[in-house]
Amino acid sequence: MTYKWFGRSKLQKKTEKTQVERLERANERFVADMDDRKIEHSLAEIKDHLQELFSECSDIVIRPFRLTDETEAIMLFVDGLVHTETVNDTMRFIMNSDLARVENDMLAQADIPVSQIQSVDTYKDALLSVLSGDTALFFDGEERAILLGIRGPDTRSISEPETEAAIRGPREGFIENMRTNTSMLRRKLRTPDLKIKSMTIGKRSNTNIGIAYLKSIADPDMVKEVTGRLEKIDVDGIFETGYIEEWIQDHSYSPFPQVQYTERPDTVAANLLEGRVAIIVDGTPFVLLVPVTFWMMVQASEDYYERVPVGYFIRWLRYIFLFIALLTPAFYVAVTTFHQAMIPTTLLLSIAAARESIPFPAVVEALIMEVTFEALREAGIRLPKTVGQAVSILGALVIGQAAVQAGIVSAPMVIVVSITGIASFTLPKFNLAITIRMLRFPFIFAASLFGVFGMILCGMLLLGHMVSLRSFGVPFMAPVAPLIPGDLRDVLLRKPLWLIRRRPLMLPVQNRLRQGPELPEEIRQQGGQRGGRISHDEQERDS
Repeated sequence: MTYKWFGRSKLQKKTEKTQVERLERANERFVADMDDRKIEHSLAEIKDHLQELFSECSDIVIRPFRLTDETEAIMLFVDGLVHTETVNDTMRFIMNSDLARVENDMLAQADIPVSQIQSVDTYKDALLSVLSGDTALFFDGEERAILLGIRGPDTRSISEPETEAAIRGPREGFIENMRTNTSMLRRKLRTPDLKIKSMTIGKRSNTNIGIAYLKSIADPDMVKEVTGRLEKIDVDGIFETGYIEEWIQDHSYSPFPQVQYTERPDTVAANLLEGRVAIIVDGTPFVLLVPVTFWMMVQASEDYYERVPVGYFIRWLRYIFLFIALLTPAFYVAVTTFHQAMIPTTLLLSIAAARESIPFPAVVEALIMEVTFEALREAGIRLPKTVGQAVSILGALVIGQAAVQAGIVSAPMVIVVSITGIASFTLPKFNLAITIRMLRFPFIFAASLFGVFGMILCGMLLLGHMVSLRSFGVPFMAPVAPLIPGDLRDVLLRKPLWLIRRRPLMLPVQNRLRQGPELPEEIRQQGGQRGGRISHDEQERDS
């Protein structure tokens, strides 16, 4: 008798597992053979191999042609990934030119009017470049191929980032083209010290990845660690930075993000200057930054573009509303259920009158409103922009008013949930905001069971978890835990830029000094660059 488990026998499971392993080994051998296979000497063999490899691929163009000296050649490219007019002009130039041979090995590269030219001798290098948008030239009698950088236009023009809007600051954001993104970053950091290492990840997608860092600042061990983690990723395809984030983060099941993503080139450039490493992925406008801390998630690039008092106010406003977004519903449930003595008598009577006809306890009210509010927010994001915002706002007003009139929830609970929702919008990073929204529910359950003591217990567990987190070896709560006094001035406060003389001590970097003290000292000594010594009366007489 064969033992059954979930409708399939053990023999069937073993057979399927064996078939999968056999297919994986066959696929690995095929990839290895393709990597090691050299380009043939005969153009006929090259053509047969390409036609066999790209059979049933209507977008792959294999174009044979002849040169003036009767030399046969093949041009290989992907329709839609190249500039068609440029390809036609290049082919016309090659066909009508008498290109000389260089030591009977390659056609003279300098004679082809294309800015980016590279020669390769394996099918792997040639096909990966072609599938990325380049054009390959194969010549009869040559065991190498010429790669021409004739890539097509960007799929989307540069525009303002939608997820990180700012009142003051650059309006440009990354797009889905990797080379455009690296050029935007190069405009911010015009130095050869900016290094961008390239690699390919994904057995099927062959996605181009760029690792950006400043060589004289970033710790070599950190760059090596990031590169090593990326090289060990073994997956079929990479289509967004979220794939890579899950592979390289230190704690996969933590609700807190240990990798920051951004659409802003100025944010990436500022973090590179602090010694961090950026990961650029082709096909997505989001760039990853590592290592990160909790306090980075609360900060925005606009904090450093405004004056110091404004930076103080905005930063502390975010901290206050972070606690409001996390604790307000749970605190309301706790005081109305267990600690009524904490509420002033007048307010207590008002709350009691509002809840007189409500059939549910406070925790059920909070869960109903919180889940409804989250659903409306998600619906507003998924709907078209023209109607999404109106639906989310009007839906919240209509449903809230209808729920109060029907006696399902009380008016104070609607106010509490509304304040909580507004507070969560003040956080500049979406991944931290959604984490806070998720953590509200454990606090609500703890408050409904043990009151304020349950909230304190839940908070202690949360702090213990946050302190135990690491991002590429850097403590997630640094510089508060462990305490680094020198870095606190740019966490709890926003110190003036002329006081940020050294890079953060919590990051391993090669060069700590980032600016000199000459200008601030001169301004303090001379009263504003000799401004106090100017005689305005003499200037008026001279004029």
